[in-house]
Amino acid sequence: MKVHRLWNGNAPGSLGNDPADIPTLTEVSDERSVNPRPAFVVCPGGGYGGLADYEGGPIAEFLETLGIKGFVLKYRLGPKYHHPAMLDDVNRSIRLVRARSAEFGVEPQRVGVLGFSAGGHLASTAVTYFDSGNATHSDPIERVSSRPDLGMLFYPVITMGPLGHGGSRENLLGKDPPEKLVHALSSERNVSLQTPPCFLFHGADDGIVPIQNSLMFATALAEHRIPFEIHVPEHGQHGFALGEPGSPQDWRQIGQRWLKLHGFAR
Repeated sequence: MKVHRLWNGNAPGSLGNDPADIPTLTEVSDERSVNPRPAFVVCPGGGYGGLADYEGGPIAEFLETLGIKGFVLKYRLGPKYHHPAMLDDVNRSIRLVRARSAEFGVEPQRVGVLGFSAGGHLASTAVTYFDSGNATHSDPIERVSSRPDLGMLFYPVITMGPLGHGGSRENLLGKDPPEKLVHALSSERNVSLQTPPCFLFHGADDGIVPIQNSLMFATALAEHRIPFEIHVPEHGQHGFALGEPGSPQDWRQIGQRWLKLHGFAR
């Protein structure tokens, strides 16, 4: 297991030098295969105020069993940090994996992003807010694209409106954010023709992040004719991560099938 700083120096907008000020990417396995592999950046949830360990390492380890290189993102959190720090971190993580693909043994054209809850919101911003890189930048990492090739969102916060999650909204945007910022970070409003294919999984009776979040995002994907798949088990309380084996929340088999469909999983 190796931990990589996203920036050699201070991250943009850094407010100090404590561990909470230093976003990192953890490579859960440093094994190098003969042939380059697809990769995923995993964004744990935690209401933008913490990071749930069970939505990080175990997810990346599961991806490794499918032949996918797994990385776990430690992004900056509220209330110390607000947008755009978190978006800067996830975009940088995707650039870093691509820019150092030869070192990591990764296929640079197959880099996805996956997230849970507030980490699902961060993944949804990654698939809607990205760029092709700055070809003249002095930092070679900034020269490559931050666009993910796939997105996987699990019980994600999507909207910053009334149907979203209040704690995530406050940690991300601060108290009483202007309506323009609320709209800008409501991911259902930001799907474009360049958004990559997405997989969504969300319990119908989620009591913390309402199912309407995933439904709104799926509707936006459909309106833009972006390939997507959505699964809504009748019961699926918030925070089930991988799900108990054989339970309705166990998405591993259908997730593997979808990843295989897109050339990511074996």
